[in-house]
Amino acid sequence: MGLINDLTKKTPIFHLPVWALVVIFVVIPVVLLVLPLCISRKKSKRTAETLPISQNHIVSSEFKEIRMDQNSANSIVSYAGEFSSTENKYNGKDSDKLLMHLNDEQMKNAHDSSRSGSFNKLENKNLGSGSGEEGNKNYHPSSHPQNVSSPLSGLSEFSQLGWGHWFTLRDLEVATNRFSKDNVIGEGGYGVVYQGRLPNGSLVAVKKIFNNLGQAEKEFKIEVEAIGHVRHKNLVRLLGYCIEGTQRMLVYEYVNNGNLEQWLHGALRQQGCLTWEARMKVILGTAKALAYLHEAIEPKVVHRDIKSSNILLDDEFNAKISDFGLAKLLGAGESHITTRVMGTFGYVAPEYANSGLLNEKSDVYSFGIVLLEAITGRDPVDYSRPADEVNMVDWLKLMVGSRRSEEVVDQSMETKPSRTALKRALLTALRCVDPDSEKRLTMGEVVRMLESEEYPLPREGRRRHKNEADTLEAEPGRQNSDIQKI
Repeated sequence: MGLINDLTKKTPIFHLPVWALVVIFVVIPVVLLVLPLCISRKKSKRTAETLPISQNHIVSSEFKEIRMDQNSANSIVSYAGEFSSTENKYNGKDSDKLLMHLNDEQMKNAHDSSRSGSFNKLENKNLGSGSGEEGNKNYHPSSHPQNVSSPLSGLSEFSQLGWGHWFTLRDLEVATNRFSKDNVIGEGGYGVVYQGRLPNGSLVAVKKIFNNLGQAEKEFKIEVEAIGHVRHKNLVRLLGYCIEGTQRMLVYEYVNNGNLEQWLHGALRQQGCLTWEARMKVILGTAKALAYLHEAIEPKVVHRDIKSSNILLDDEFNAKISDFGLAKLLGAGESHITTRVMGTFGYVAPEYANSGLLNEKSDVYSFGIVLLEAITGRDPVDYSRPADEVNMVDWLKLMVGSRRSEEVVDQSMETKPSRTALKRALLTALRCVDPDSEKRLTMGEVVRMLESEEYPLPREGRRRHKNEADTLEAEPGRQNSDIQKI
């Protein structure tokens, strides 16, 4: 009774009883402090549960290329805002929502990360890296997880996207010596590429994207969506990213042996001439990577800028396709998309250049040009040559039509290819650059032709080729006529 009497006593403060003051000054403040924390925790949990998840798997018993393991793949977040003009599932809202989420998380940790970066906790972990097999005559592009060494070994595995490593701006400043000019290894219309060294000693390539009218955001989304979650030994591996303020940067594995363009036409040519075997190894690796992008994942990836300078080479002359800044995604059921014509003069497919209609056959045409470059050692367009030799494709068709195909081989090669090998390569190239996109090979067919021991076509290709020849008139200068004269 004494406690009750004490609580009911009136106080000098507005003559309120003691219990009322306890409620006002103790209970209510505690509730006001605890309630917002509970609400924010529920909101953040709901946001995490509703973030879009993309799973790009096509299962095959002959999987050869490398992708993320299942647990990582299931946590991939789609950045598909820029990639489809017809399907609602590829809208920009999800990616924008994710970037806002990332920026919010980084703002919360800005004080700590700016001081110490993301390398303050090192663990011994090996992440998967691209690998594949050679010599499959019945090629079916596909994938299965494997565990091999990674440039991220020893670094804490921290990512907001479910793959790769989140680097802070401070991390990349340290890695590139504050983005020193001495570290610049490449520069293009969309950014500058720097060589960097991680704390574990691994060399990386850091692409700092120009922030011109939102271009950095767009480029970032495109490259992350195109190759962030895929693994193949002939694709440059995207290791991680930096999202901090207006900065957008991508971190790739470092490929240290130049690119195909430099070996065929540039400074590296002075170190020696690529042998026929090395050229075909590069071409076959490139073909396998494109077959994987076109046929083994959903949605398929159209690179849109296949050219010799975008094919990087490692010490063993394994090809690695790079620069996915112009890539587009082609969803299931889409035969093509209409988009602004982009690419490099001399490599762009004629139907795409004329109409803006884009599909994977545009990449096939560009690949055919690269294959012809490797065979002839010529640039696709060279105005220093006589008028009838300026355009490499036109010149080559003229030579083949005159039954002079053996004269098109790069004369700087000491050892020329066998007649069979040359004809197989020329036939493959001409089928890739056919003006009619419907008659071009698929990249899977290209791989099978290049690997086939049958001359000059595997049986399936020979039958199809014969049917085409029977239904077309043999006219001088026509693609079909040229192929028959190889």
